[in-house]
Amino acid sequence: MIHRHELVLLPEEAADKQVQLTTCARDLNIDTTQIKSVVIIKRSIDARSRQVKIRMQADVYVDEYPEPKEQFPLHFLPVNNKTHAVVVGSGPAGLFAALRLIELGIRPIIIERGKNVQERRRDLAAINRKGEINPDSNYCFGEGGAGTYSDGKLYTRSTKRGDINRILQILVAHGADPEIMVDAHPHIGTNKLPKIIEAIRQTILNAGGEIHFKHKLIDFTAHDNKLKSVRILDLVSREEKEITTNTLILATGHSARDIFQLFHDKKLLIEAKPFALGVRIEHPQQVIDAAQYHCTTRSSYLPPASYSMAHEVKGKGVYSFCMCPGGIIAPAATAPGEIVVNGWSPSKRNNVFANSGLVVSVDEKDYASYSQAGPLAALRFQQEIEQKAFAAGGGKLKAPAQRMVDFIQHKKSPDIPNTSYLPGVTPALLDQVLPDKISFALREALKAFGKKMSGYYSNEAVLVATESRTSSPVRIPRNNETLQHPQVEGLFPCAEGAGYAGGIVSAAIDGEKCAEKLKEFVG
Repeated sequence: MIHRHELVLLPEEAADKQVQLTTCARDLNIDTTQIKSVVIIKRSIDARSRQVKIRMQADVYVDEYPEPKEQFPLHFLPVNNKTHAVVVGSGPAGLFAALRLIELGIRPIIIERGKNVQERRRDLAAINRKGEINPDSNYCFGEGGAGTYSDGKLYTRSTKRGDINRILQILVAHGADPEIMVDAHPHIGTNKLPKIIEAIRQTILNAGGEIHFKHKLIDFTAHDNKLKSVRILDLVSREEKEITTNTLILATGHSARDIFQLFHDKKLLIEAKPFALGVRIEHPQQVIDAAQYHCTTRSSYLPPASYSMAHEVKGKGVYSFCMCPGGIIAPAATAPGEIVVNGWSPSKRNNVFANSGLVVSVDEKDYASYSQAGPLAALRFQQEIEQKAFAAGGGKLKAPAQRMVDFIQHKKSPDIPNTSYLPGVTPALLDQVLPDKISFALREALKAFGKKMSGYYSNEAVLVATESRTSSPVRIPRNNETLQHPQVEGLFPCAEGAGYAGGIVSAAIDGEKCAEKLKEFVG
């Protein structure tokens, strides 16, 4: 007999399988010898009381053994001679769209402007050490997309979008730790993601799919509102190539500004979209541990603590975003002359700092002065803020920064504590970078957050500008039923770059949905 049972244990107890066994036996009022296996299904941390507990859902096998666990089936049969579809972008949306196309008997041709994960590392090193940006290979562009080097957080609230477990199972089948199927907030880690991405690439290639790195979509043609071909630029030879196709999944991510410009130039429907703007805030990790776990020293049985905060200031939402325990602040700009920051963590989350995006919702009132840009108004607003940050930082990707209390008190910090941001920071007044409404909302929210979390309000906390790529500032509209662009039959705007998903899991799910709708379209 199998009993679904909840265990609530101290962290050190939860790590001990014998304690799990004896606790289940006591709770079920049976002898331990009757329990043949305890299989943990879900695990989360409950830090609401002074004593932190681990909550686990377990299947308790009484007088029977669990069936041998089968691996997730991968049905990627050869598609070498099948109908092809073009997929632009090899982030989570593009890769999972390609995998799903193969399952559906369609050969994907992936076009990726960036480099593969190994080659990307040299460009990331140049960003961090020299302050040099390759506009086609950086933290946003390249194999695996932004998620590869922003640590692989897999938590999503988008349960209505699709089968989250299927996405996690595919990741496990390609080398991810099976624990992601158990943890409430699963995370892979930037150090482990590249191997998983390589394995997915190999699956696609083994099935007969194609992947063209260092190739960039520069145009597409349509006749009678039907897609006919795409034009690609080889970034090495600079030769242009044309691929005849009547289907295209556009999964270019939130930073492919040239794609938005292309749509605008072709007078195709796109829309300015609200997004969020702010800073990265960094604390010593021990401060967050002490506050969240109510301790002076974190137990070795607990992971570095995280947090999630939200506050409303005069109708504007202010919230933490992409929190990285034991993390690092990364330079995520995609063009020279801009400062954009993001965060990531290694799999062990063992860096001494904790960082999080701290952002304010932006709407059409904020970018009204850019109305002459039409549907690119929010993008131009975003772009100008990033350029202001670059100027305030003084060049070479040095980011403008300010201690938290100094920011609240409108004081320029005389110095900045050590931070994890490798290109370095420059003391600056962030009011000279951020719009007044954004600065005001951040100040009010920081004071409120300081009251909610002990130790959060501190001049040892550093604000680094700007966190501006929380989501796309442009939406590429699509039909709710067919997922195709209303003016181009066969064109499927997908995931984050089209304004329909955010984060690895929801983007992957949207990629699969676009692949399924593409299959319906071609029959």
